[in-house]
Order: sequence, then structure tokens, then C-alpha cells
Amino acid sequence: MKTKLLMGGIAALAFMQSLNAAQAQSGEVTIASYDGIFQTEYMDTVIAAFEEAYPDITVNYYPMANSAATLGTLRAQRSAPQVDVVIFDVSVAKAATDEGLLAELDRDAVTNLNDLYDTAFTEGVNAAAVTFDNLVLLYNTGAISEAPTSWEALWDPAREGRVIIPAAPDIQGVALTIIANQLAGGESYLDGLDAGVEKMAELAPLVQTWEPTPDPYQPIMNAQADIGIGWNARGQIFSDQSNGSMGVVIPSEGSVYQINVIGTVEGSANEEAAKTFMNFALSPEAQALFTERMFYAPTNEKSEPSTEALDRTAATPERMETMIDINWLEVAQFREALTERWRREIIPRSR
Repeated sequence: MKTKLLMGGIAALAFMQSLNAAQAQSGEVTIASYDGIFQTEYMDTVIAAFEEAYPDITVNYYPMANSAATLGTLRAQRSAPQVDVVIFDVSVAKAATDEGLLAELDRDAVTNLNDLYDTAFTEGVNAAAVTFDNLVLLYNTGAISEAPTSWEALWDPAREGRVIIPAAPDIQGVALTIIANQLAGGESYLDGLDAGVEKMAELAPLVQTWEPTPDPYQPIMNAQADIGIGWNARGQIFSDQSNGSMGVVIPSEGSVYQINVIGTVEGSANEEAAKTFMNFALSPEAQALFTERMFYAPTNEKSEPSTEALDRTAATPERMETMIDINWLEVAQFREALTERWRREIIPRSR
């Protein structure tokens, strides 16, 4: 860990010098984003490297339970923002943009915006992707000795009562419904999810819980469940921490991306420091550092994490070809209706 942090700090310093950014800067910046393991790993990598490159800028981390909580905080602080930078889900960022809570993207000050993948930008959102994550299969290696290769492993009758799925409106349940729709031969998710809803209803009798506690990862690591779904980044970290008791698989049929974006808050009292941090977070070096530590796919085209780290993401050329293209802003328009279908047609089929 010390070696990684040192390398990250050196790379960050070299990067800042190459941009002639060694000018003295001071101030304070408050970042609101996810709590738990995301907070721990982000502070140990990106924020630690930023503080080394900018020792006169004080960084405060405002931990949030989820993206909705971050949006609520921005709304509550509208007249006097205490947060300067936010990292949250792209669909929530759209709501924040519509409500005037996020400042417009400044490509002159945040120059690394120019090197991001096209998919890092969503029309009508004043923020850019800082991480790409994707849905994965999680399985207990004691119960399932051979790594599954297909999402169909969730429907294996041998797993009755041993499957855990976060139900809609959780984005994981929504994403799995879209994947199930494709497995069942359905049309595009924009043309309806009847096939996906029916296939999820067929899965329901096998499900142990629709509300994994405290999350999908712990019950599988602890052998309370055999198989389930989760996010790749957290899954990879917890897999490493489990001493091999939990495996993580990106199935052969592909997966779906979940996008976290970064933006600066409208009316921030620390605008310059906020843009400096955002630019740093989107730099090739910072992106590679976080990919190495937590296995989020980088959003900067110039980022060069190790092959070993990339192989644990969906960013390999082979996997990228199988990813299901989803516009989460379009999904947001029918998410409530889909959740209602879950309540009426899927969850009641549970045993």
C-alpha cells in the first residue's frame, strides 16, 4: 500500500509540473461522495496524491450513504453551499443539473475533460464520468467450485433459497431486469421489459432475500448465500479481502455500466480549489491510481493502469464489445413504473 501511494504521489507531482501547475495554490475543498469502502480507498489514493501535489489545499470528505442523499444535501444547502465537489450517480446528477445545483463544465480550467471517453459525457448533465463500474455475478467458492460463466447461473434450481438480489428500485435490480430481458430474447429495453420481468419472476422462487444485509457481498463471503449480484469494483475489493471465499465474474453475455460523475457545485465559495481537484481527479494518473486500487474502469483515454488491473474490469476490448448500451437517463423515466411491476409481478412469486 505504501509503495502504491508513493508511486501515485510521484506520478501526480510529475503530472502537475508538466502542466505548469506548480504555482502556489491554497484554500479548502469539500468533497461529498459515498461512504464506506469507497471513502476509504478514494482518500487513500486520489485524495492522498492530491494533497501531496497541493499541500496548501485542505481537503474535507463529506461521506454520503448514496447518491440520493447527496442530492438532498445539495438541495438543503442551495442558498449557502458547504460542499464544493460531488461524486454521484449520473441519473441523480441530471436532477441536480436541472435544479441548477451543479456549475457548468469549464473545459478551460478542467483541461482533462478534453481527454475523456465520449461516454463520459451525458447530454444535459453538468458533470463528467469519474468512474465506470459494471454489474457482476458474485458467488461463494465453497458452494460453487467452478466459476459460472453466464447470468443463467442465477436461475440454477440447485441454488433455491440461496440467491440474493437487491430489488428495484435499487439500480442493481433494474440493471438485472434489463439483462434478463436480453437473455429472454426481448427487444431493446426502450421497447418494453415484459420478457425481462417474466424471467425475473421465474427467478423469484430461488431468492433468499431481495434486501441483502448489510450488502450483497457479506452474505456470500460468509456462506449465508451461494450466488448474487453486485458491482465489480466493490466485488473485487471484497473478494481480495475474503481470502478466496467469494468469486467475481463478468458473464460472457456482457454486462451494463454504472457511471459515477464528478462536478462542481453552483455557488461554491471555493470555486478555484474545486476545479483544481476535479481536474486532478480526471487526470490519467489519478484515474490509473484508483483503477489499480479499486478496479473501476478509467474514464480518461490516456490513463494507463496495469494490464492486471484492467483485466479485473469491463474495460478490456473483448468485454467492451459485449456491454449492453444503456442510457440511464432514459431508464430513469420508467424506473418507478418498473419498480411497481417488481412489487406486483416479481416479489410476490418468492417462496
